[in-house]
Amino acid sequence: MSTRISCEVREEPWVTAVRLAGELDLVTMRSVHTVLERCLATQPDALVVDLERLAVADRLALSVFAAAARRAADWPAVPVVLCAPPPAAAAWLAETTACRVVPVRPDRAEATALAGAAAAPRLRARLEPVAGACRRARELVADACGRWNIPELVGPASLVLTELVGNVVRHAGTPMQVTLTLRRPYLRVAVMDGCPADACAVTSRDPRAEGGRGLMLVRELTQRWGSAPAGAGKVIWAMLPAN
Repeated sequence: MSTRISCEVREEPWVTAVRLAGELDLVTMRSVHTVLERCLATQPDALVVDLERLAVADRLALSVFAAAARRAADWPAVPVVLCAPPPAAAAWLAETTACRVVPVRPDRAEATALAGAAAAPRLRARLEPVAGACRRARELVADACGRWNIPELVGPASLVLTELVGNVVRHAGTPMQVTLTLRRPYLRVAVMDGCPADACAVTSRDPRAEGGRGLMLVRELTQRWGSAPAGAGKVIWAMLPAN
């Protein structure tokens, strides 16, 4: 990370808070982008970014917040709110498209309240890489779909999550966090493990090829899927239509 900017991340009730300090320009915005991406990969309920100690050297660098908010709205469906911008930064934000994408509030308390109110319903569980993990994943799907009144997704979501959990059991062998999130028009399922190795579906048509077919099935059953670094490992996510 650039020494000209610092990013303090704190896990607080209902939200993850990022406090920026230093100079934001077209170089240091890359460090900010990396930190925000890492925070989003952990799928917090909401993300609040405190700009009180930030000096904006280049107004174009403020686009990093709009980009993060757009990314978060798609996956993992996390509301992003900015707070306490200095006067010059507040004026620039108001003049750009950023404020139409990510809301800005004058203080942390108001931003936290707004972010918490906009948070999507989530169901989380920590699973061990054991044989019973797939059965537990299916139980979580049934519970979530029952709570959220989307019974038609029990079958496809159970199959997708079983494949993602089974992939961790077979290949990563680490404890995992399973997260289900409903923000219409999609149900999002995700599995975060402790292995940094990329997940990829087999593209070979060779019937003797080993592994990867589970992720091919995930690709066929979902609107979109992907993976991202998360801590020391990665998160694999998928989105199913929930109309």
